[in-house]
Amino acid sequence: MHQIVSHPVDTSRRWFVLATVVAAQFMFGVDAFIVNVAIPTIATELKASAAQIEAVIAIYLIAYATLVVTGGRLGDIYGTRNVFISGVAGFTVTSLWCALAQSGPELIAARLAQGATAALMVPQVLATIHLLFADGARARAFAIYGIVLGLAGAAGFLLGGLLVTLDLAGLGWRAVFFVNVPFGAIIIAAASKIMPMAPRRAGTRLDIPGAIVLFLGLLCLIGPLLFGQDLHWSPSVWLVMAIGIAIIAGFLRLERAVARRGGMPLIDLSLLSDRAFMRGLAAVFFFFFANLSFYLVMTMYMQKGLHIPPLQAGLVFVPLALSFVIASRHSGIRAKHRGTLVLIEGCAVQIAGLAALVAAVEWIDTPSAISLSLVLTLFGYGQGLVMAPLSSAVLSTVKPASAGAGSGMYGTTAQIANAAGVAAIGAVFFAVESAGSARLALLAASALFMLSISACAVFLTWMRQFTA
Repeated sequence: MHQIVSHPVDTSRRWFVLATVVAAQFMFGVDAFIVNVAIPTIATELKASAAQIEAVIAIYLIAYATLVVTGGRLGDIYGTRNVFISGVAGFTVTSLWCALAQSGPELIAARLAQGATAALMVPQVLATIHLLFADGARARAFAIYGIVLGLAGAAGFLLGGLLVTLDLAGLGWRAVFFVNVPFGAIIIAAASKIMPMAPRRAGTRLDIPGAIVLFLGLLCLIGPLLFGQDLHWSPSVWLVMAIGIAIIAGFLRLERAVARRGGMPLIDLSLLSDRAFMRGLAAVFFFFFANLSFYLVMTMYMQKGLHIPPLQAGLVFVPLALSFVIASRHSGIRAKHRGTLVLIEGCAVQIAGLAALVAAVEWIDTPSAISLSLVLTLFGYGQGLVMAPLSSAVLSTVKPASAGAGSGMYGTTAQIANAAGVAAIGAVFFAVESAGSARLALLAASALFMLSISACAVFLTWMRQFTA
């Protein structure tokens, strides 16, 4: 039997290690938003269809969501340092592939690979912080991590617009992927030198069949939403979606079989009977369903409907991102006294922000970048009120022994919801745009955003029945 080797952990350079792993998290966060700003330019240069545009974002999220739990377990088996460096190296190489892609389908394939490597890299960040900061400095370390997460959005919007506009060395949109290459190389060099070897956890096993089945099920469910319009919503589209539902049902049966054999399924099946947690996960789904899809829709509306240049379009989101950071700081303090009420209030603020956006689009023929920026700041503040304390609220009823599994299910649900939102709301936006106008498409999408956020608030209210 393979002997698990435990190494003493060197914490002498832990703040430098923190800077290194948080830099990787920042790169991952920036990448999620930088692509949104560049998407209209990518579509034009690669002659990509609306479905391919959505797939560039959605396939990345599906790959990440289905493999992130496996990535975390690989860190337990082979050590967080080794898996982190491998993940950053893979993310760097696949970013280069994205930058060199010559067609829509090739970029989609490259993004699939990029999402898979991100699933190796990202779980090791929190694992490393947990390992190195077990003392009084823990709160400060997580505060730094939280601030970096918030700033990644603003940096992504700003950097995306800047790189596309500057057209460095004639690279155009490709620069948004090329930028990961030097940063990735620096992170790898630093991690190789200062990141300590972590003790490996005995008994950790992988559920590769579960990950594959979940990926195929999500692909069959979300893929038809992406390409349904291109295929004129033929019967085959609905058939594939039905197959996806059957595969997801089969995934749950497979997970139960893995558990009966004494294995480690991707999901902790005991959590499925925790009604507060499951209602919390439903709230998570509806919150994130209206998350990345919102930024995709707004970017397409501004650049295609209002013809706002990429740099100005990116700048529109910067006040939103900063208000998100401010709200995140406020919500943590308020949640201690008001609990999940803060999250419900945050949903209300988001809906108010969307209502203000709809009013601006209805009353102003051609809204300016400044007017949109002011309106979106309210939406960003509402998002910050919800997102920062959401994970803590949803996981509050989970037993300590299942905390890791609960966190994995939370993260997977969030990314699946992001992908589903991009596919579903994106499909509605592009369908209405082709039949009417970008303005009508934005109004239709905004109605769906409001419904989704309202559903989030309803599930949070139901969850309070078990946590109050």
